[in-house]
Amino acid sequence: MPSGHRMAAMLLAVLAVVPAAWESARAQEAAYPAKPVRIIIPYVPGGLVDVFARAVGTHLNARLGQPFIMDNRPGASQAIGLELTAKSAPDGYTLVTGTQAGLVFTTAVRASLPYDPVRDFTHITTLFSTPFYLIVHPSLPVNSVKELIAYAKSRPGKLSYGSIGVGSGHHLAMELFVLRTGVELVHVPYKGSPQSMMDLVADRIQVEFEGPVTALPNLRGGKIRALASSGTERTRAMPDLPTVSEAGVPGFEIAPWFGLSAPAGVPRAIVDRLNREVGDMLRSPPEREKFAASNIEFMPSTPEEMAERVRTEIPAWTKVMRAAGIQPE
Repeated sequence: MPSGHRMAAMLLAVLAVVPAAWESARAQEAAYPAKPVRIIIPYVPGGLVDVFARAVGTHLNARLGQPFIMDNRPGASQAIGLELTAKSAPDGYTLVTGTQAGLVFTTAVRASLPYDPVRDFTHITTLFSTPFYLIVHPSLPVNSVKELIAYAKSRPGKLSYGSIGVGSGHHLAMELFVLRTGVELVHVPYKGSPQSMMDLVADRIQVEFEGPVTALPNLRGGKIRALASSGTERTRAMPDLPTVSEAGVPGFEIAPWFGLSAPAGVPRAIVDRLNREVGDMLRSPPEREKFAASNIEFMPSTPEEMAERVRTEIPAWTKVMRAAGIQPE
């Protein structure tokens, strides 16, 4: 057969395959989900990620007609839940709230992990970001960031702070604070925010960075005191409260982000459907209003944008952690 005829035949064969593949993808998307979907939450129940994941599950249940079942798997700075996800079947029936802390920070502080945060996940969309509040027990005789710094420096190693584990956003926020201010504090890791907050309220620890869902009710109840927020701008929930940068630590900023991921290899049609449905929720004014009091910023993205965020932030935050003296364990 002349070469021109062969090329024409090959082109016709390719053109015949394209519509078939497109129809297959459409059928795959239309059939999903055919059974309940599990969302792994690498945190204990009751915190911000748990509350938001359940809202996502409720939305997806209403839109897709199948239950989205929450599966809390806390521990090891989210590595337990992320490993379980990475080793699950790539069929769209196991998802995980893949956070900056678990995918980026934990990667930088662990010498080895049973998964690769870039290679072993299909990232679907970022969900939201939120600042922390720098909070103290009311018995501590400080009412500002500068007073806390002075008080801690006068008692090196005498104050304890809580976090939800080594490499968590809570831990990194305080380590950055320590690095920038020169104070000496004792780290007490917990499995989740409710446990650390319980000990802060009981004065078993004295200070921590905490997210709004756990911190705000206790602040409003007078059980703890807020000194500052950790973002670049003051929060809508507490507009009179200065940022840490404003209050005496120039340039300090951390506002962790949270996302939705799945095992690597999930069909693109399913990824696109989940991205579209969750994106609709994140762009919904009623949903934004529902979470306004929690002071979170919705941040829908494409799968590629979330994947790129993970890929580029790992080396960037690894550099920050090493500067703070946090070494792989």
